[in-house]
Amino acid sequence: MTTHINLLIIVAKTAILVLGGSITYYALRAYGRTGDPSLRALGIGFGVVTIGALIGGVSHQIIGSSLAVGIAIDSLLTAVGFGVIVYSLTVE
Repeated sequence: MTTHINLLIIVAKTAILVLGGSITYYALRAYGRTGDPSLRALGIGFGVVTIGALIGGVSHQIIGSSLAVGIAIDSLLTAVGFGVIVYSLTVE
C-alpha cells in the first residue's frame, strides 16, 4: 500500500511541477511583454506554490524526512504563494 501512495505522490508532484511551471512561465512572459506588475506578482505566486510542492516532495522522497514534514513545507509555501496571488489580483 505504501508503494502505491508513494507513486501517487510522485505523479501528483510531477503534474504540479509541470503545470505550475507552465503557469509561472506564461505569467512572467506576459509580464515581460506588458510590464504589468500584477502579472509579475502572479508569476511569482505560482512559482512559490510550485517550488513548495517540489521541495515538499523532494524532502520526503529523496531526503527521507517524514511525510508530515513534506506536507508542512508544501502547505507553508502554498499559503505564501496564494498570498502573493491574492496580492496580484489587487495590484493596479
